[in-house]
Amino acid sequence: MSRIDAKFAQLRTEGRKAFVAYVMAGDPDYATGLEIVKGLPAAGVDIIELGMPFTDPMADGNTIQLAGQRALAAGQTLEKTLDYARALRETDNTTPIVMMGYYNPIYSRGVDAFLADAVAAGIDGLIIVDLPPEEDDELCIPAQKAGINFIRLATPTTDDKRLPKVLENTSGFVYYVSMTGITGTAAVQTTEVAPEVARIKAKTDLPVIVGFGIKTPEAARAVAQVADGAVVGSAIVDRIGRGDSVAEVLAFVAELAQGTHAA
Repeated sequence: MSRIDAKFAQLRTEGRKAFVAYVMAGDPDYATGLEIVKGLPAAGVDIIELGMPFTDPMADGNTIQLAGQRALAAGQTLEKTLDYARALRETDNTTPIVMMGYYNPIYSRGVDAFLADAVAAGIDGLIIVDLPPEEDDELCIPAQKAGINFIRLATPTTDDKRLPKVLENTSGFVYYVSMTGITGTAAVQTTEVAPEVARIKAKTDLPVIVGFGIKTPEAARAVAQVADGAVVGSAIVDRIGRGDSVAEVLAFVAELAQGTHAA
């Protein structure tokens, strides 16, 4: 059983929903970013999404784009992002870590080399937003064979004809993007999300986690009431970008986690 599977099994036993937090590795700098990541589990985060900074983040809104720019300017690399996982695994062998980003850095490193390093570092899953199911042989299938979950995005435009293809090689959980467009641009509408989550869950036994547009503990709780959990990214990254201290960022994360777990 993977760490992701084990985490969801634990949450089901406890009657809780999953709180997933996204942060950009290396934002605002290596040391501060690592301190935040190390503090996430104690703040109530069930799964950590670790952003891989990239120069052309086409699916991301202004907040995440600026975070990537800050990280790259501070010298963050793919190797240093893997170092985050290695550092967390020194004290935490249970919290799942999912790397999220774009294929180019992985392709540049080499798929086989990256997967070997990711497994050794303790990475549990990948969300690669620019690799559609038609490209599964590129990274998805090799990742699965290496023991890393490949988590697919479903969106409001993923219709019933497309959905089986999206789910075909997905593992770990399904990430439902609550709106069309880019990250951090609008607030989630739970009344619109609920039927879409139900539609996806009718086609898969995997947990369905909802992200995009969740900015408050109240919104996280509302989403978690209709899904298996909630993802918050831009609202956390915005706190980092405006210069909040590590303690302030983690306090906000804890509020979001409490909201999710109250569902």
